[in-house]
Amino acid sequence: MSRDALVLADYLGHIGTAIERILRYTEGLDQLAFLNNEMAQDAVIRNFEIIGEASKNVGRYFPDFAAAHSDVDFSSAYEMRNVLAHGYHQVEPEIVWKTVVEILPAFYRQIQTLLASLDEGNTAPR
Repeated sequence: MSRDALVLADYLGHIGTAIERILRYTEGLDQLAFLNNEMAQDAVIRNFEIIGEASKNVGRYFPDFAAAHSDVDFSSAYEMRNVLAHGYHQVEPEIVWKTVVEILPAFYRQIQTLLASLDEGNTAPR
């Protein structure tokens, strides 16, 4: 694997690891339990920030790769990171929960597919 592919794999790996942590931190919780658990909220938000920052790096350093995989919404992940980091005073935990439940599992599958494709050498970064 080329150096670029290794760097790209690192960014995608950071996204995957952060998603796995979120899923672990929310395992067994329903929405009400999540909304009443500040520690879980803080842990989840922190990992969404990691997902967003790594997603930004994919788009910044590998724009052709991001464009070739436009079905993977790296830009929305970064936008969410900005809201969480800069609009911290108006974060709505209900929206965070909805994202965990409704969006994150599919995003995780996409990231895993991209990582597997890089490992197999089928997707060259540009």
